[in-house]
Amino acid sequence: MAKEGAGRFTTARVAEKAGVSVGSVYQYFPNKAAILFRLQSDEWRQTTGLLRAILEDVDRPPFERLRTLVHAFIRSECEEAEMRVALNDAAPLYRDAPEAQDAKAAGADIVQGFLREALPRASETRRVLAGDLIKATLSQVGKDFSETPRTDAEIAAYSDAMADMFQAYLGALEAGVA
Repeated sequence: MAKEGAGRFTTARVAEKAGVSVGSVYQYFPNKAAILFRLQSDEWRQTTGLLRAILEDVDRPPFERLRTLVHAFIRSECEEAEMRVALNDAAPLYRDAPEAQDAKAAGADIVQGFLREALPRASETRRVLAGDLIKATLSQVGKDFSETPRTDAEIAAYSDAMADMFQAYLGALEAGVA
């Protein structure tokens, strides 16, 4: 799928690559959309686990965790760019599923918990806005940045710059400047 896109992704090709019969694939997945949804669900679980492991590590200062998250997220986006593009092509098949909404809500809860700790003086409204901006920025900028192959040095420099930007923004919110 990463090489040829969602359009050429078929259940028969999945069975061929897996070395099993098409009937065997259909025992577990009723159609192509179910396979794509499973791939996307696995990615959502992985991303949620990454968010949780990093942002809920209270033994590390909040801005250090945020920097670690940005680095891990951008690196992951670059490593998984081909598969992400293919899954995005197939998104209309599953993006409105309840599981998709649950994954988004879980990620939002983790980010908001982190922001309550990082911004104890900011209002809930400001924290929600900050979380939305951080998630949207990570997602869109990570996608755009990862569409071109990058070196480790480029990934690190870009991640540091983005983490610095988030830190400045959150610092201004906590100080009541923004």
